[in-house]
Amino acid sequence: METLHQKTRTGTLRQTFGLALILGTFSSATSAQDWPDRSQLPQPLSPFEGEIGQTYKNSSPDWPKSISAPNDAPNVIIIMLDDVGFGQTGTFGGLIPTPELDELASEGLKYTRFHTTSICGPTRAALLTGRNHHVAANGFLMEWATGYPSYSTMIPKETATLGKVLKENGYSTWWYGKNHNTPGWESTIAGPYDRWPTGLGFDYFYGFIGGETDQYYPVLYENTVPVEPPASPEEGYHLLTDMTDRAIERMEVSKALAPEKPFLMYFAPGAMHAPHQAPAKWREPFKGAFDDGWEAYREKAFKKQMEMGLLPEGTQLTPRPDWVREWSSLNDTQTKVYTTLMENYAAYMAFTDHEIGRLLESVKKLPDAENTMVVYIVGDNGASSEGGPNGTFNEIAALNGIQTPLEELLPQLDDVGQPGTEPHYPMGWAWAGNAPFQWVKQVASHLGGSRNPMVVSWPARIEPDDKPRDAFLHVIDVMPTVLEAAGVPMPETVDGIEQKPLEGASFLASFTDPSFEGRNSQYFEILSNRSYYEDGWKANAQHTRPWRMDIAPGNWEEDQWELYYLPDDFSEANDLADEHPEKLAELKTKFDQAAEEFGVYPLDDRGSARLAVPKPDLPGSVEGASTYTFPAGATRIPETAAPPMKNRSWTMTAKFTGEGADTEGVLMAFGGLGAGMTLYLDAGVPVFTYNYFHDNTTLKGKEPINGDSAITVDFAYEGGEKPGAGANLTLSIDGKQVAQQKMAATVPGAFGIDSFGVGADTGQPVIQDYKPPFPFTGKIENVVIEMK
Repeated sequence: METLHQKTRTGTLRQTFGLALILGTFSSATSAQDWPDRSQLPQPLSPFEGEIGQTYKNSSPDWPKSISAPNDAPNVIIIMLDDVGFGQTGTFGGLIPTPELDELASEGLKYTRFHTTSICGPTRAALLTGRNHHVAANGFLMEWATGYPSYSTMIPKETATLGKVLKENGYSTWWYGKNHNTPGWESTIAGPYDRWPTGLGFDYFYGFIGGETDQYYPVLYENTVPVEPPASPEEGYHLLTDMTDRAIERMEVSKALAPEKPFLMYFAPGAMHAPHQAPAKWREPFKGAFDDGWEAYREKAFKKQMEMGLLPEGTQLTPRPDWVREWSSLNDTQTKVYTTLMENYAAYMAFTDHEIGRLLESVKKLPDAENTMVVYIVGDNGASSEGGPNGTFNEIAALNGIQTPLEELLPQLDDVGQPGTEPHYPMGWAWAGNAPFQWVKQVASHLGGSRNPMVVSWPARIEPDDKPRDAFLHVIDVMPTVLEAAGVPMPETVDGIEQKPLEGASFLASFTDPSFEGRNSQYFEILSNRSYYEDGWKANAQHTRPWRMDIAPGNWEEDQWELYYLPDDFSEANDLADEHPEKLAELKTKFDQAAEEFGVYPLDDRGSARLAVPKPDLPGSVEGASTYTFPAGATRIPETAAPPMKNRSWTMTAKFTGEGADTEGVLMAFGGLGAGMTLYLDAGVPVFTYNYFHDNTTLKGKEPINGDSAITVDFAYEGGEKPGAGANLTLSIDGKQVAQQKMAATVPGAFGIDSFGVGADTGQPVIQDYKPPFPFTGKIENVVIEMK
């Protein structure tokens, strides 16, 4: 008897068998030998290879199969630290011990010519996509996005991520920690969600959106849902421990359920980005460790790097630049504050090393531990100078150009790094931490901004080698390396969209070949700091200074280009521009060609001014709106998507129902401990506080509110078009003025870490007079903000 399955193959199809059988026969049209076709993602389920007769008795089933990873595809863990200089970890000659990183390096390979873009978001976009950061639309940071294709920070669908490709090829994919690649205006409940981690190919995300978060009061998301930390700082909570615990748990459970299924874990702690925050006990070992100053630090680190064989013979330690003060010229107050801030940074580094060590120890207990590849990138750029000349206990103030007198910091030194402080060390320590190189984070023209160490371990395929690999590599090379290790091709199309080619190249061969040379060319550009490398030669043009983002110098034609030959000059110590003008001219031309090819233009050196560039409207919003109305529950709205309440006048009215002294909680909160404002009820009494970098202005009612009421805050800005000017504040209840105060200055740039919300103060609180989220216990009708 001829079966139905056989009949459909000859093209006879009887309508009487119904839609279900028709669909089943269509699925058989693809031959098993053609499946899966990994060049086109996603793949359909496997074709039916059983037999279908008229009854089950003369039929044979065949379950549809999802695509699986190739045989022996490894688990992959990519660890990326933040704001770490080449000479900061003990593993690479720094003076901060990192024993867990030491152990991983002893089990694998160290790389000393690996490069990033010189700043976080672009580096991460390049890592995730395997394309240059401009091609991935991340020419600079999300908060500074502009309406040019290379600077929108909206990762194109033509540049599918490593997570997406591996997920569609049978991997579990997880992302923990920092996500600076979802545009702020897309990170609300309104979406869209296709550039969130779960839309970029990751099954699971637990972390924060933006460049940084408070480690004690993090602004957390689980997948696309805002969540609050499971404990408080008083109960010992720290984000790094929390995310490490979750990563270990998911990894162990996944392997228990599906031991053959490989995973990709992208583990991106906010460390070592400011605010530098770690449990107090981690500071003790570093008391007095940096009293010799930053020149001495560099000299010690350089000596150690040479002794460890990390630098080639003949490497020179580059001299102190004029923008770093000589340590011996500092007074006692300066040295006390500066060393304390560096001790705190070291504590954070040691704590981070410990937590990552817990993760790596758990990996060793997996059933396929030997087949787990760990790619540990020690920094997404060089050490950060964004703390300015003096450092700060309030990083948000520093980013707004506000410096606290050092004398005022002395009484706070014992609390540095603890809840309520947002520390960042002075730029002299950033210079020191980039030994032996010039410059710092953001300065893509020089190796101090773009060269970061890397360690790779894969017991099944890598024999440990104490001699470092010196192949010239870039962060775009990681994705093709992982794909080759997994046996997965880069697809031609993803979700029906033709893909741009990978611009990185695999360095898998370097695992077994110490002579592997890596890339022969690469361009660099951030904020007009630019460079071009080819065959050992490197042309550099330094343009902007990271600690003065309020200045846009322009005059690109006046930049002084330098020229270095890296095979003989590891640290960029000897400028050969005058000796080889033809070579310099050639590389400048090639930079221009690369800039055209990869979308670097237009150059834009504006720093803080780009924060004010209008961002895309929220989906469904009215262009040019001047009135914003929010219900209760409108929380976790990022600053880029919130009402523009800085440097202008506005009126805010909260309508609600209270029940006297029994009613409490936040009606509106915007910002965090660094800076912000909050309107709340304390035992029924309305309170409005404007936090100007810990200098609080408070307006308060006189009695509890009972019944329906409307509280109005009138903010009369006095600066015209001048940012950061003063304002007159008036608090009214049901149309009657109850309090008024004048502020001499207001926040000019950004409130920083936290977000806008109605009905609760999620994440980091604006003030410490209440514990977050301090939800409102009455009934909110709405909060209306009207711009003037």
